[in-house]
Amino acid sequence: MKKVITYGTFDLFHEGHLNLLKRAKQLGDYLIVGVTTEQYDEYRGKLNVVDSLMQRIENVRKTGLADEIIIEDHVGQKLEDIIKYGIDIFVVGSDWKGKFDYLKPYCEVIYLERTRGISSTILRQKKCGIIRLGIIGTGRIAKRFVQEVKYVSGTNLEGVYNPNLDSAKKFADEFELKFYTDNLEYFFNNIDAVYIASPHKTHYEYIKKALVNNKHVLCEKPLVLNAIEAEDVYTLAKNNSLVLIEAIKTAYCPGFKKLLSIAKSGKIGKIKDVEATFTKLVSGQTRELDPNENGGSVTELASYPLLAIIKLLGVNYKDVKFESLINKNNIDLYTKIHLKYEDALATAKVGLGVKSEGHLLISGTNGYIYVEAPWWKTKNFEIRYENQDDNEKFFYKFDGEGLRYELSEFISMISGNKKLEYKLYDYESISIIKIIEMFLKKENTIEIKY
Repeated sequence: MKKVITYGTFDLFHEGHLNLLKRAKQLGDYLIVGVTTEQYDEYRGKLNVVDSLMQRIENVRKTGLADEIIIEDHVGQKLEDIIKYGIDIFVVGSDWKGKFDYLKPYCEVIYLERTRGISSTILRQKKCGIIRLGIIGTGRIAKRFVQEVKYVSGTNLEGVYNPNLDSAKKFADEFELKFYTDNLEYFFNNIDAVYIASPHKTHYEYIKKALVNNKHVLCEKPLVLNAIEAEDVYTLAKNNSLVLIEAIKTAYCPGFKKLLSIAKSGKIGKIKDVEATFTKLVSGQTRELDPNENGGSVTELASYPLLAIIKLLGVNYKDVKFESLINKNNIDLYTKIHLKYEDALATAKVGLGVKSEGHLLISGTNGYIYVEAPWWKTKNFEIRYENQDDNEKFFYKFDGEGLRYELSEFISMISGNKKLEYKLYDYESISIIKIIEMFLKKENTIEIKY
């Protein structure tokens, strides 16, 4: 008897799940299906699971394809099960290709091509529904985003748009998407929500077109490049009861949310100064350094440190000044942004040609919080006091690229499960964009040749 085993969350059971089980069944004589627990899903970074464990098990049972159903609840169980049950073939979807090659010494490992797209008929029959997601753009961040989608329940990545059809096709083939197109009307007709990962200067038009076509929007930072455009698209989204959020991933990650709640709780007294730094070294002919693409350290990176400052000190700053090192193309390779509040100060440092310690320092009247580099992942931080014996350390998970956190928030808001707490409000996003706009207009800016 040839035994086959596969695993999954099987949340919001759909035809992609059914197809996987059918094909797995055809590979052998006896199919074992492992269904993950909520706790294990959370541990491995799977977000937004809707159905209970018992409901998910029942959905698998009703297919009639599983000869045996088991529960997966810990790391390393797959290998244990393969040995325990005498498994001949381990089967999983192709979006996990290479992830389970370590099992090959124990059984045959087969990666089955994923179902490209989910039937709209099935989606309409689902009580909660699965959001059909599309991507505009095929660059580096879009490719990283695709890898994160599988960790968020309640959505399926359907297709990609790029005005360059060859790029769209290559992207769709690489990630096994249902469709690719250079036609925006066709694109919008086949999705429910869109992730925009195109060059900065194209964001505004793509956001407006998506909202006019009644699509929810998750857009890469900076959302747009001036405050008037920001207010315009947020108002349009609100008037049409659509979700529009800016993809500054730090705003949605677990550690940063906890950091904010502790910092604003009074544990370090009144916050009087915030210093946040984000630098990365970039060279050559890249988008980040292209003057025609609004390149530079501020447009590329400032959203992150400004997020920390705005979330901690608010939007009512009194003055903003900039100091920049610029190259021969007038691209800022390193910039300090100084914000003055009525009773506090803040500094954001960003750089593409200068490397610095990427930490976050929050200074208060009773102590300070130090978040070590890279602070924007907020994996750990320490509250430090005058008496070092009172210091406290905190540790949090940051899974993958972190993009799953912003997508999880996006899908939850579309589904009606809004989670406002310490996330990114529209007025905070607009305030950050306003500061970036001031820099682009060279207001209160001192420039030094790099």
